[in-house]
Amino acid sequence: MVPGLEVKFAGGAPVLSEGQVIEGYASLFGLTDQGGDAVAKGAFSASLARLAGKGDKVRMLWQHDPTRPIGVWDEIREDDAGLWVKGRLLPEVAQAREAAALIQAGAIDGLSIGYRTIRAERNQKGARVLTEVELWEVSLVTFPMLPEAKVGRKEADDLREVAALFTAAADALRG
Repeated sequence: MVPGLEVKFAGGAPVLSEGQVIEGYASLFGLTDQGGDAVAKGAFSASLARLAGKGDKVRMLWQHDPTRPIGVWDEIREDDAGLWVKGRLLPEVAQAREAAALIQAGAIDGLSIGYRTIRAERNQKGARVLTEVELWEVSLVTFPMLPEAKVGRKEADDLREVAALFTAAADALRG
């Protein structure tokens, strides 16, 4: 069972409970993703402020497909660990019901961000560090670019410590 998500079945089809949510970290600061990018703390703040100023929202999509919105993000914020999101899959949307069933079964649990880079720099290890991005959407995905970005993920500090240990071990083996 994924924390924060309750799925009930009616007539064999999954039905989301009223008011149930999904939540987790869509991005974690300082971790390098599979594309070689890391996000710096504060990278989302200007974009989130611009969206709020216009009364607009970050979209919730299925697998980054702009033709497949599946819910709404009710809360998106940066904290010390990363970009935390909380939202609802819409029971009226067939793909959202399918996504709920897949999450419930443990078949998917990834979160991934869709954005445009505004500013970036290179760190000593050659990774691109995103210092400002325009956030467009956060998707539920099968394979996130940042494997630690997951639905139900709340222990970001633990993840950062484990990731740092793996990175240090890999560096020690290489050098």
